[in-house]
Amino acid sequence: MILLLASLTLFGCGTDSSNGAGGDDDSKKYVIATDATYAPMEYMDDEGNIVGTDIDIVNAIAEELDIEVEFKNYGWEPLFTAVQNGEVDFAVSSITITDERKQTFDFSEPYYAANQLILVPEDSEVEKFEDLKDSKVSVQINTTGHEVVKGLLGMTSSKIVATETMPLAISEMINGNADAAIGDNAVINEYKKNNPKVKLKTVEDSAFEKEYYGLMVKKGNTELIELLNEGIQKLKDNGKLKEITGFDVE
Repeated sequence: MILLLASLTLFGCGTDSSNGAGGDDDSKKYVIATDATYAPMEYMDDEGNIVGTDIDIVNAIAEELDIEVEFKNYGWEPLFTAVQNGEVDFAVSSITITDERKQTFDFSEPYYAANQLILVPEDSEVEKFEDLKDSKVSVQINTTGHEVVKGLLGMTSSKIVATETMPLAISEMINGNADAAIGDNAVINEYKKNNPKVKLKTVEDSAFEKEYYGLMVKKGNTELIELLNEGIQKLKDNGKLKEITGFDVE
């Protein structure tokens, strides 16, 4: 009787995985990690909701596939661990598909195209990326912006100011702790638009290659990748992806 009661107790205290990461496929609910500090792609609105272009795209995919999604604000670096450990089903956070990341994670087909952009004070003499070779540059840590700056200044350069979020990287530049900030064009342009009283200018450079965002999944989860690719393709075919982003994605 004691053993029977113990068994019943164990079953009664089990975690209900029907609505969480790695749960029963029949539930059709997927938990998604993001870094909601990256307006206009993903950010918190005044009511505390996670919103943005990336969020709109995933919600549109969910509608096409008739699945339920839940977004969780993990922060930039923790979201990679969350995907790898299976805490979430996938991540959406303006994540550029790179060969290095593909060694550890799987990615959907691209759903968004971007490029790096330089943000400097309005009176700066910077006209191209090469002009920053003797400067201090702020970036969000472990982003593609961080990588391109490492290529210019050196892998361990003390002139690289790496912060946890892109808004902090921009603040470091505005406060005089860096001469320039580098990040994805959508985020840089959004900041400049929303802060017209801050005298800033943007600098483009053809040295920055076009980048493509993908939905990031735990390595080996081919079933989920196929499902997400199906959703992305439907959005491309019916024009909804262009409607959300404003342009066609190759």
